[in-house]
Amino acid sequence: MTVGLGTGTTASWAVRRIGELIRDGTLRGIRGIPTSEHTALLARQAGILLVTLAEARPDLTLDGADEISPDLSAIKGRGGALLREKIVVSSGESFVLVADASKPVRVLGEQGPLPVEVEPFGWEATLDALAALGCDPELRMKPGQKEPFVTDGGHYTADCRFPRIPDPASLEVEIKRIPGALECGLFVGLAKAAVVARSASEIEIMQA
Repeated sequence: MTVGLGTGTTASWAVRRIGELIRDGTLRGIRGIPTSEHTALLARQAGILLVTLAEARPDLTLDGADEISPDLSAIKGRGGALLREKIVVSSGESFVLVADASKPVRVLGEQGPLPVEVEPFGWEATLDALAALGCDPELRMKPGQKEPFVTDGGHYTADCRFPRIPDPASLEVEIKRIPGALECGLFVGLAKAAVVARSASEIEIMQA
């Protein structure tokens, strides 16, 4: 099968584990589609054969999340790869979230900002338009530097702090109407299930 390989701390453990199962012969015939250059490097090191969306579509995508609501709507992108993640997820058959116990929330937006990937040209105007939706947007900078963080696609990221997001589907539509807002980190109606590690020995399966 072809597996979409997510980006971020939790997803990296899934990539490593898939590589281990390939090496010991438990898994065979597995191909991966990475959602970032970092994941691509990690997958190659793990011994996973990589393909592109021109060659295959993912049967299953495994990825982490920053926040997960009870209906499996999620916020993703604080790791900086939301556009490529959404492209891979949307092109596949099934999407499963993998997370620890800190990620489920009652309402999205409780724990942090909503990332929005934006076109660098005119980013100031784009952030003004995002602010008009009721958030406090901030251009993401490189850690410890005064330069904007740049995604693998060459874009900027606006971290938009909303008080809460009770209707993520409507907000996603509003954000994507803004010229310059290329994609947002709201993943609505995409996940089939979430595997949540409550402890080292307790796993909860959340289903839509």
